[in-house]
Amino acid sequence: MIIAHLSDLHLDGGQRAEDRVAAVLRYLGGLAEPVGAVVVTGDIADHGTAEEYARAAALLKYPAPVLVCPGNHDVRGAFRTGLLDRFSGGPGGGAPGPGRSPGCHSLPASEEPIDLAQEVDGVLFALCDSTIPGRGAGFLADETLAWLDGVLSGGDGPAFVAFHHPPVDVGVPLVDAIRQSGEDRLAAVLNRHPRVKALLAGHVHTGASTTFAGVPLRIAPGVVSGSLLPIEPGADRGWADGGPVEFDRPPSLLLHVLHDDGRVTSHHRVVSC
Repeated sequence: MIIAHLSDLHLDGGQRAEDRVAAVLRYLGGLAEPVGAVVVTGDIADHGTAEEYARAAALLKYPAPVLVCPGNHDVRGAFRTGLLDRFSGGPGGGAPGPGRSPGCHSLPASEEPIDLAQEVDGVLFALCDSTIPGRGAGFLADETLAWLDGVLSGGDGPAFVAFHHPPVDVGVPLVDAIRQSGEDRLAAVLNRHPRVKALLAGHVHTGASTTFAGVPLRIAPGVVSGSLLPIEPGADRGWADGGPVEFDRPPSLLLHVLHDDGRVTSHHRVVSC
């Protein structure tokens, strides 16, 4: 199976962000055959408005499942109604299936964590909500981890676990300051489930590869923009208007190959606008 991994679209109503997302989908549409699934690891909208999710639903059309999870720029209620509900029942839908999180009963239904599971050709994708409403940092709520543990217990085939915030430092200080915390709890769940072949994340706006709890961790580059390591020219400019100031890089994505022996090979692809 080949999996397309996108992140950080930051659709904001402007033409620039839309053009970059459209370019990535044109690239995927030009492949000799569709990939098995498209996984989008958060920050799909920039302000979390209904209009931004309507554009996302229109742009993320593909003849294979499109699986999404929220990022810190997303808003749970609008994400559900503007994106998930539009995907439901349609081709390539990332609709919540039987593995949907029961949610936190202390929250309104629209504000419950968005945890979705879908099996594609014998491969389980568990997409977790690592957002903390109103904050930039990430955390997997207890109910999300309990849901993940239960979903992974439902079989022994290969699985991918996706979320927006990486659970480790990656060497980009501005992002490391708002990464996923409480990661020991996630590690304990992963240690019980060797079926997990890789973790998929976003948030960093640059393609990166590391490990967490002995599992490969793949971080997709930002479709909207790219971030820099501190030693790279321009890194001292930091972030502006909530995003990296480095806009010169073209949009890019990762293609993950799941081999028959369970290995995952990841390829970085740059797309021309």
